[in-house]
Formats: sequence, structure tokens, C-alpha cells
Amino acid sequence: MREFGIIFKQAFLSKAKTKSFVITTAIMIAAIFLFANISKIIDTVQTLTGSGDSEQVLYVKDDSGELVDRLSAQLSDVKVELTNEPKETILDKVKSEEIDSLLTVSVNQQGIINAEYTTMSLMDFAIPMQIQEALQSIQTEMKADELSLTGEQVQTLFTPIEFEQTNVSPSAKSEDELNQARVLVYVLMFVIYLSVIMYSSMIAMDVANEKSSRVMEILISSVSPVKHMFAKVLGIGLLGIVQIVIYGLAGFIALKTSATEVPGGFSDFFSFSDLNIGTLIYAAVFFLLGYFLYATLAALLGSLVSRAEDVQQMIMPMTLLIVAAFIIAATGLGNPEIGYLQYASYFPFFAPLVMFLRVGMLDLPMWEPLLSIAIMLVTIFVLGWFGARVYKGGVLMYGPSRSLKDIKKAIQLGKE
Repeated sequence: MREFGIIFKQAFLSKAKTKSFVITTAIMIAAIFLFANISKIIDTVQTLTGSGDSEQVLYVKDDSGELVDRLSAQLSDVKVELTNEPKETILDKVKSEEIDSLLTVSVNQQGIINAEYTTMSLMDFAIPMQIQEALQSIQTEMKADELSLTGEQVQTLFTPIEFEQTNVSPSAKSEDELNQARVLVYVLMFVIYLSVIMYSSMIAMDVANEKSSRVMEILISSVSPVKHMFAKVLGIGLLGIVQIVIYGLAGFIALKTSATEVPGGFSDFFSFSDLNIGTLIYAAVFFLLGYFLYATLAALLGSLVSRAEDVQQMIMPMTLLIVAAFIIAATGLGNPEIGYLQYASYFPFFAPLVMFLRVGMLDLPMWEPLLSIAIMLVTIFVLGWFGARVYKGGVLMYGPSRSLKDIKKAIQLGKE
């Protein structure tokens, strides 16, 4: 047990003390705080540069002679200037960026407003939308006057119907709960996906580096390969848990101290006021199970190569499994009741993401996630037993690794 503890501690501390780990963690924490306060930062930059104080000027050529005043009253944030210059002259000024934009408006014989907006800006979306809404409102007023309708009568034309949707499915959630669950599930899915890829690859790379430096021969002479493998898996797993906890605390503090106070904004979107603690518990369970499943597989594959350059090629099938699981789970964000998701959630290599998606967005009967967890536990046990046999011989194999056929050779070598 002492040898196990030494390797476990070495696997954890050797990675935790590296500059890359510290720098990456610091950058991610800074990015979390930056993202949480992005609205305040943008407002501050606009204040300092003065860009937020500049008023948009809209030049209007009104062929009808009756729309400019109404349009000016509708557009409170835009200064409207009437121009009587020829259209070609104004267009030349727009192209030379002497003026921001030109709006040409007219009313046809049927009393319909025709408008043409011209600008040089590729990212000019907000102003045209405001203009379109304003002209639509003016159009409504003109038609109301034409039909001699009062203001109250016009309002009745746009009164929304009362529509209530009821879902009697036993797994259904309310729309608010579903939207909030969708955001949380997507974030946690992404965390599980990236963590499993990163830390599993780290294990395979660490084993390959020890083999290439011949350190493995010394380690195996004093500790069994099985203890060495599981010490690696648990040590780097603990490192991953610590890093994720740090990110989680940073995210929580960033949201609580965020300067964004606009209702319906960023802070409301990620407030999780109705957060289901069960979802977080399932996230932790599926993260741990997914990590141990793929980490054991990564250790097995890493033991087959003796050069760090061959690691990525050897773990490519494992990586494709994780990517496929994420893609399948992502397709269910819009509709988590798709049939193939139910079957995929019981496949052990897809279950960490797909079953978590389903249990996070649907009210499933308890037996479904428990069955998926049981299948994963059995798979981890079998993979650990098989992986230990391969690892025992694989760590003693040197030379170029050609393919997964080397697994048979590693098992035979481990028996000797």
C-alpha cells in the first residue's frame, strides 16, 4: 500500500506543480471572471473611448413628404436628418463614409410604405431593425386613420390570444425548468467531455513518457504493474477533480460578484434560481464514472507505446468514442426524448454524456439512471481487470507500436 501511495502522490503532485497546469488554471479563472463581467467591461470601454456617446445620424430622403416627422418621433436613439439632395449624391457620400446611412422612403398608391436602407457597415443590424419596427408602426397608424379606427380598436387587432400548453408526459418539465436545465446540462456536458479527453490523454502520455525514459523498468521492479496503473488513474483523477472544483468556485464567485445587474441579462440567464441539486449529483457521478472508464482504457493503450509521439495515434479510437458521445448528446438538447438517445444512454462509453443529458432534462424513473450506472460500473470492473492484464505486459514492451493487435502480445508477455 505504501508503494501505491507514493505513485499516487507523485502522479498528482508532478502534474499539479507544472507551469502548464498553473498557467492554464489561472487563465481559465481569469476567463471566467472576464466572461461574467463582459457587459460591464464593454460599457467601461465605450465610456473611455467615447464610442457609446456618439449619436447615429440617419439621413432620410422622403419622397412622400409625410414620413420624416413621424419617423423622427419613433426613433428616439437616432437623429433623423431630412435631405433633398439627389439620391446619387447621397449614395456617394455613404460610399465615401461622409455620412452613416441613407433611408429612402415613399408611399405607393395602395398606401404601403416602401423603404430602402443603404449603409457601408457590414455589422449594422440594430438600426435597420429599429427603422423597420418604426415604419411598421407608422404603417399601422396610417391604415387606422384610413379606416377611421380608434386607438382602442387598433389595439384589439393585436391582442394576443391566451394559449396554454400542458404536457402530461411523466418525464416532462415546465418550459422554464427545461430552459434552465438545458443551459446547465450543456455546461456540465462540456466539462465532462473536455475533462475526460484531457485527463485520459494525460494518463496515456505519462505512461508513455515513463517507458521512453526507461523509468518504467525501475518502477515495475519495486511495485506491481496493477498498483502502478490504478495509482496513476486515481492520482490524475484527483488532480482533475481539484481543478474542476477550482473552476466551479471561481464561476460561483464570478456570478455572485458580477457587475451585471440588467434584468433578463447574463446574470439572470445563469442564475439557476430553481437549480435541481440532483442534477449536480448526477453530474458528479457521471463525471467520475466516465473518467474512470476512459482513464482505465487510456492507461491500457498508453502502456502499448514506448514513444510519446505514438500516443495520439494509439488513443484515437478512444477519442472518437468520446466525440461520438458528445455529438449524440448534443443532438438531444432540443429534444431529449429522441428514441436513439434512450438506447445510447445504456451503452457504457456513451452513458456519461447521454444518460446525464436525459436525467438532467427529463424526470426519468429512478431505475433508468441506476441501470446505466450499474452497466458502467460493471464495464469499469471488466475493463480494469482486462486493462491490468494488458498493462502488466504492455509496460515491458518496447519498439514501434503498430496497432491494437499489440494487446494480444502484451497479454502473453504479462503471463511470462
